[in-house]
Amino acid sequence: MRILVVEDDAEAAAAMVRGLSEAGHDVTHAVDGAFGLLEAQKGGYDVYVVDRMMPRLDGVGMVETVRKEGDHTPVLFLSALGEVEDRVTGLKAGADDYLVKPYAFAELIARVEALARRRETGSVATVLKVGDLEMNLISREVTRAGSDIDLQPREFQLLEFLMRHAGQSVTRTMLWRRSGNTILTPRPTSLTCTSAACAPKSTRALKRPCYKPCAGRGIA
Repeated sequence: MRILVVEDDAEAAAAMVRGLSEAGHDVTHAVDGAFGLLEAQKGGYDVYVVDRMMPRLDGVGMVETVRKEGDHTPVLFLSALGEVEDRVTGLKAGADDYLVKPYAFAELIARVEALARRRETGSVATVLKVGDLEMNLISREVTRAGSDIDLQPREFQLLEFLMRHAGQSVTRTMLWRRSGNTILTPRPTSLTCTSAACAPKSTRALKRPCYKPCAGRGIA
């Protein structure tokens, strides 16, 4: 897979290029949005990984330009700006996913590869639905049967993972590995407490659970 990394921080860029290359990908680095735009216009890339804040031309400006030019290559934004409004701005500019710094490198690779897979199938999901439970990945809003559910960031990440694996049993180890070992700690009590906090919020609207613990197996 050919990946264009657009990042002005030399150290961060070197780490990304090294890690993505070690994962078997062909990586090109552009030092800012202006050079990134020139490189993108050459074509042939499967995914763009773009930093949000850069000199000359920032990530939003670059992505808006490539979209206006008809380039639909999937874009993953990287940014220290993690507020909902910041994410919405980036996604409305044309990005397909948004990862807040600092991040686990395992998650970066997983998101890049997921974007490439979605491109092959012709769709990039921004809303997850499981029964009457709905999660908007752009606005970060969760509803069940039309009722809003207020989740903390860690609870949102946990519920997103569970919804992506609807109908499957998810173990604590799977959740820990998916988080890159940073979002959730490996301690059983940590995952249990997060699940316990999230469960009442997602079930309160209709008084019935949308997932449950399975003894010896995990969460289903």
